[in-house]
Amino acid sequence: MSKQKLELTWIGKEKRPKLEPRILLEDPEKSYHAKHRVTDNDIFDNRLIFGDNLLALKALEQEFSGKVKCVFIDPPYNTGSAFTHYDDGLEHSIWLGLMRDRLELIKRLLAEDGSLWITIDDNEAHYLKVLCDEVFGRANFVANIVWQSKDTPGNNASTIAQTHNMLLVFKKSDLWKPNLVPRSEKQIANYKNPDNDPRGPWLGTPLTRAEFRERDYYALTNDAGRQVLPPKGSSWRRPPDEIKKLQKEKRIYWGKDGNAEFPVEKKFLSEVKGGVVPQTWWPYDFAGSTRNASAEMKGIFAGEKAFDTPKPEKIIQRVLEIATIESDLVLDSFAGSGTTGAVAHKMGRRWIMVELGDHCHTHIIPRIKKVIDGEDQGGISKAVNWKGGGGFRYYRLAPSLIVNDRWGNPVINPEYNAAQLAEALAKLEGFAYAPSETHWWQHGHSSERDFIYVTTQNLSAEQLQALSGEVGPERSLLVCCAAFHGVTAAKAAERWPNLTLKKIPKMVLARCHWGRDDYSLNVTNLPMAEIEKAEPAATFDNSKKIKNKNAALANAGQGGLFGENE
Repeated sequence: MSKQKLELTWIGKEKRPKLEPRILLEDPEKSYHAKHRVTDNDIFDNRLIFGDNLLALKALEQEFSGKVKCVFIDPPYNTGSAFTHYDDGLEHSIWLGLMRDRLELIKRLLAEDGSLWITIDDNEAHYLKVLCDEVFGRANFVANIVWQSKDTPGNNASTIAQTHNMLLVFKKSDLWKPNLVPRSEKQIANYKNPDNDPRGPWLGTPLTRAEFRERDYYALTNDAGRQVLPPKGSSWRRPPDEIKKLQKEKRIYWGKDGNAEFPVEKKFLSEVKGGVVPQTWWPYDFAGSTRNASAEMKGIFAGEKAFDTPKPEKIIQRVLEIATIESDLVLDSFAGSGTTGAVAHKMGRRWIMVELGDHCHTHIIPRIKKVIDGEDQGGISKAVNWKGGGGFRYYRLAPSLIVNDRWGNPVINPEYNAAQLAEALAKLEGFAYAPSETHWWQHGHSSERDFIYVTTQNLSAEQLQALSGEVGPERSLLVCCAAFHGVTAAKAAERWPNLTLKKIPKMVLARCHWGRDDYSLNVTNLPMAEIEKAEPAATFDNSKKIKNKNAALANAGQGGLFGENE
């Protein structure tokens, strides 16, 4: 009998895409850097990646596994609303599959002391929590933060006004420790000094507890000389020896006349920690609102309504205050309007953003340029004294390595040059691409003695013999070539034990789903006509629209959350 476990299930859950680990191609024309260094800590090697975010996460895996300190994502909420820049009306099961595949890659990218923060609403929050439990482990759930995203009462609501969103927080492991949140001016203002204590302002905390403990029920003498007992049913919060120590250090306050019924213990501002422990309730004055976010976007884009669902800079600031320190690496694979990168840049964090929509070019690039030039003084700029500086590199996903020729045969994509082909095959084979300036056959390495060489030539036995001699007996070389002749593969292994021969493209054909550039699983983009043609024998009487939708789900390897498409 197979071992069962508690899990969230949906049709097609067991099917996973065989992702092609694409290489990233920089476009220097779209990369941007400050004209001069503003501070010694300017960060220039940030990355903006244009392309499907699932393929981009896979592309980042080799270089950045275990290196990302914080991931903040604001995925489509699956509300069915028609947003300008996103198709947000994904089916439950498709949405879960979309998120599961990305969460698994995000987990691999996170550092052991890293954390994941996801903004979400009621439509999918509870399913997403269970899904994250499965991917990260239930023990790594940190909190479900309630963010008061609306600063208006919502009186136009037909039932109950939705004035909040959630922020799910998961850690990679127990090595993650949150930072304290800086005290606000309002919190600091709670510290007073009514008795002019030379130690400065203090906050009074009650010395009684609402529980009777015989050990801690005894009389105290107040400053007026009167004996005082805790109220009935309660007791002092401290045992007698600790109370005596507090009295000796003049840390108990009995009111202005020294004759109060209930004393307080002084907590001095100068002695408390440098911040406060993060809480699960984030009101809009603490983390901003969607109205703040819209105003920020209008300020950046000259008053126009630039994006339908932006996040305020303040909520990202709070996340990064808790989850990171300066120079840590932050990732957002649903970049949207680019708020995460803008805030991370202003706070001295390194960042990677991924976006497939056209707003990568129409919104994100102009926005980050203004941040770099110091022209963006909205959002958190004044709070962090942002003056500009730094830069970013723009990358796009390379096209698929394998395409079909005019006869339908798989071949290497002719758009690839020699260097790109070597880098792509190195990534596929698990080698770090690092062409040697001294050894022409070293295109990459997996260790100090294990290398890869890529060529589109047909190699003869004589060429292989010469290559083996150059490699030497202390090193090994994976040779990826179009063909080799004059020797069989078995004989080659015996004759040149330091060489491993593989043919291009046969060596990689079964590895991935080639030629697929969009894993967004948008229902409206599925090939309905082909599905309908492939299933002419459908016998149920449902409408054509419903039949096509269910067939689309099946075609996508997904299904209804509750098995409605079985």
